[in-house]
Amino acid sequence: MATTHTPEPAGSGIRANVQRLGGRMAAMVMPNIGAFIAWGLITALFIPTGWLPNKELGELVDPMIKFLLPLLIGYTGGRMVHGQRGAVVGAVATVGIVVGAEVPMFLGAMITGPLAAYLLRLFDGLVRDRVRTGFEMLVDNFSAGIVGAAMAVAGNRVIGPVMNTFTEWAGDGVGWLVDHDLLPLTSLLIEPAKVLFLNNAVNHGVLGPLGVQQAAEHGRSVLFMLESNPGPGLGVLLAYWFFGPRRLRPSVPAAAVIHFFGGIHEIYFPYILMKPRMILAAIAGGMTGVAIFVATGAGLVATPSPGSIFAYLAQTPRGAGNWIGVYTGLIASAAVSFGVGAALLGFGRLAESDPEDGDATGGEAGAAEESAAEDTAPQQPADGAARETTAH
Repeated sequence: MATTHTPEPAGSGIRANVQRLGGRMAAMVMPNIGAFIAWGLITALFIPTGWLPNKELGELVDPMIKFLLPLLIGYTGGRMVHGQRGAVVGAVATVGIVVGAEVPMFLGAMITGPLAAYLLRLFDGLVRDRVRTGFEMLVDNFSAGIVGAAMAVAGNRVIGPVMNTFTEWAGDGVGWLVDHDLLPLTSLLIEPAKVLFLNNAVNHGVLGPLGVQQAAEHGRSVLFMLESNPGPGLGVLLAYWFFGPRRLRPSVPAAAVIHFFGGIHEIYFPYILMKPRMILAAIAGGMTGVAIFVATGAGLVATPSPGSIFAYLAQTPRGAGNWIGVYTGLIASAAVSFGVGAALLGFGRLAESDPEDGDATGGEAGAAEESAAEDTAPQQPADGAARETTAH
């Protein structure tokens, strides 16, 4: 299931294991991204600071973010582990953590849903071929009900409070960075995490819920832009287009279009992985954008998902100052990322022969570049799997 949205890594190293975890977390969110978009549009339109303020329709916002979206994630996570039966108990177990929670329980749903489904799968494995004929439905229904109820109680009493505490710590950490004007330093963690395909987990699991709380109080939040900003990725791709390996350059324009207009950020990750030092360009661009966002007090009303320029336009609240801050930061982050990336590529001098890539005429470097070229070919978005690839 995870491979539908992110590449399934090979090997058993730390990076491969982290990639697998990120891919599975993304696979719980991505099938439900339409619901996230629906919530974002309702929020952008009908909250008091939205484009069409409406008190009655604005009441849809809280139930969707606190109940509907976590339940969909828990349902999907359970389905990944144990099919339809796992989906049902995953949703039931997720109810336990969302009831009484003050913050959206995305991360809690990613834990509770698959865990409940896994326990049910263990039970089904134990009783398989041991149930008397005629009692299969009775055993199936009662086992699912018992496991779901038990996990709902455990989620409410154990997992929910732990997730609340974790969210409070994360909020305190972000608040400390904001109070001390250090929020740009988050790019030191966010950009490397994105390249390891943890982008959806970071955005929807951590920054999204914190941003929702901030947006509820102030009408917008800068946290929605920390991970979703397409500027740094665009700058990296432009640096490759002008100064990257010559045989790779023809693939870059299509990748840039897919990334910037389609919001599929995963399209530029292979370019950084083939030359890891290029992560410095993404970090520099990310820090620049965040610094401008913070300095201008800019923010979005909801998570731009997917992280394309069109999603940004839809989620930018009214006010000339806010628009200037958002798009100045986006353009500046792309420019800085491009400049640093060009320097790291030696303005073309280091593109064709690089000890970081191994043998420039073939071997691992050639395979990596050919793989990236295939991943970024113009026909790639036509594939059904590619269309589901991201959301920020």
